[in-house]
Amino acid sequence: MRRILSHAVALTLSVAPLSAQTADSIIHRYIQTSGGMAKIQAIQTIRRTGRFQGGGGFEAVVVQENKRPGSVREEFSLQGMTGINAYDGKNGWKIEPWNGKRDAEALSEEEMRQILEDADFDGPLIDYQKKGNRVELVGTEQVEGTDAYKLKVTLANGDVSYYYMDTEYCVPIKIETQRMIRGAQQEFETSLGDYKQVAGVYMAHAYEMGRPGSQDKSRITYDKIEANVTLDDQRFARPGVRP
Repeated sequence: MRRILSHAVALTLSVAPLSAQTADSIIHRYIQTSGGMAKIQAIQTIRRTGRFQGGGGFEAVVVQENKRPGSVREEFSLQGMTGINAYDGKNGWKIEPWNGKRDAEALSEEEMRQILEDADFDGPLIDYQKKGNRVELVGTEQVEGTDAYKLKVTLANGDVSYYYMDTEYCVPIKIETQRMIRGAQQEFETSLGDYKQVAGVYMAHAYEMGRPGSQDKSRITYDKIEANVTLDDQRFARPGVRP
């Protein structure tokens, strides 16, 4: 599923032994491979449009819009209905029409933890210290035959994820997440691939998600990712409430 980055990028990078690596050096290489901090910060909005594929041939259209510093809107459309999860930087809300609910309601505490991660425009690795996150290099492992650095990422809220960074390009190819759901710890894993440039920054266009060891996986494939599109703040605000 994963598409290797262009060979030209590889020629600009060298791979140092693990003993010479630190979490910060790996994150630095990740930033440089992605396109550099200047190009990353030049992107102020992103719109991702694609398809969700679940078990039994289930499909839906998905749209995710992000705006700096921390707003996100996620749409999930099927059978003429569109569900929405959104966060305007202060409040989270949702609309779930398939449950007969047409009005917006507040996100639950568990849903808020998830959407706050989605609202992190650059992800938890970039400027991790300013965000109150902790990142540790805990070793190397193989991911489907590819050598990867394993970074332990502890978010400010206490949630823990393990980021597997391709040793050749230092981009994430797999993320393992541990999260409390209804009082019990749950584990999930996400594989990332099909990296393509968007406004000079490499971004994953394919995601495969599920529980570790399970063959029942869901997939999101983004057909289009657009940078610096016009997104009014009202897109993220709960209907009837100004941000």
